Amino acid sequence: MSDQIKELTAQEVIDLNRKYVFFSWSIQKNIAPIAIETGKGIYFWDRSGKRYMDFSSQLMNLNIGYQHPKVVAAIQEQAGRLTSAHPGHAHEPKGELGRLIAEVSPGDLNKVFFTLGGADANENAVKMARLYTGRHKILARYISYHGATYGAITLSGDYRRPPVEPGIPGVVHVFDPYCYRCPFGHTLQTCHRECVTHIEDVIRYEGPPTVAALIMEGVTGSNGILVPPDDYWPRLREITKKYGILLIADEVMSGFGRTGEWFAVDNWGVVPDIITIAKGVTSGYLPLGAVIVSDKIAEFFEDKYLYLGLTYCGHPMCTAAGVATVNVYKEDSLIENSKAMGKVLANELVNIKEKHMVVGDVRQIGLFSCLEIVSDRQTKQPMDDSKMGVVRNKLLADGLSTFVNHNLIFVCPPLCITKDKLLEGLKIIDNAISILEG
Repeated sequence: MSDQIKELTAQEVIDLNRKYVFFSWSIQKNIAPIAIETGKGIYFWDRSGKRYMDFSSQLMNLNIGYQHPKVVAAIQEQAGRLTSAHPGHAHEPKGELGRLIAEVSPGDLNKVFFTLGGADANENAVKMARLYTGRHKILARYISYHGATYGAITLSGDYRRPPVEPGIPGVVHVFDPYCYRCPFGHTLQTCHRECVTHIEDVIRYEGPPTVAALIMEGVTGSNGILVPPDDYWPRLREITKKYGILLIADEVMSGFGRTGEWFAVDNWGVVPDIITIAKGVTSGYLPLGAVIVSDKIAEFFEDKYLYLGLTYCGHPMCTAAGVATVNVYKEDSLIENSKAMGKVLANELVNIKEKHMVVGDVRQIGLFSCLEIVSDRQTKQPMDDSKMGVVRNKLLADGLSTFVNHNLIFVCPPLCITKDKLLEGLKIIDNAISILEG
């Protein structure tokens, strides 16, 4: 950082960014960013020196916490050795990270194609599925987010897709296992897993010989932490095998310990054909994503041209960060801590729901959770965005930063969090919710 930048005040830093930089997913004149300066563990500090507890791990990617010394050192060391390489070259960090990813991936998913992030990982997974099957249709879910590039946003089902349509052809959307707001009008007591049988019906109507793949988030992330019933993933695995359709698990957000397992699908013992990753693979320290494929798909491309490529595919700096990060997960027992703290979190979220009538539902697996805030529990009317803005401001004032998406408050802290700090942050959220009840 130059001396000139160091001398700027927090407001001057914000003004500099506002004048020259676009901020994503926002009306530019309404943006009110924090001038972030540094971080350590589960905390970050703004330019004015105020400390914030990070309860969304930035954007559900900073799984190991801020400034882990081993990852910082690995980046520094790699910078001194090799900062760039043609994607056709072989180098140790790329090969070693591929080995480490294969080691923790389920079943026979043993080969990796590196990308720059989650969106292009999903796009390249779709390309691979179409090349492998010779089919063109891709099934995806409505309440989903797979990235912002044209192909990935077409796969997505949320409000950010329609404004930029038309997207890529061949994408068909299906309904989700949203038990709190069941699209089929059922409760847990009357459910017959229409969220599963409906997908098989769509496959039949679309024509199985035309469907290349079904892509789903391991657990739906930014649109509400939709934890599926225990038989959901296993039954869809059976259906996709029945029709020769590839099953793609988008683990960009739910992977690398976020759900208490290396990958969300591990919670249900399912082995997809393809897994896509990003975020947690470097804990956001440097941009990196990947497509992990089964042995049969890898073998297919041994004597066929792979029509995939990126200038920064397997970048040495990013893969070095990835190697260090995966080792940190193991050495610091972060996957195990996520599972253990997840049990604490589950109990506390139930207590908060019982205490506040405005909490309509809580959904949680590992350290991946959210509270759905409503104005009326009977009608399930979502709380107004303006009132949620008041909650967000109260959280920030009390030193807690987290992702608030419409009427959803996310609780997804770094996996290194302790029980005491988890309870401290939940108390801040508890107090902020109280504002909505007068």
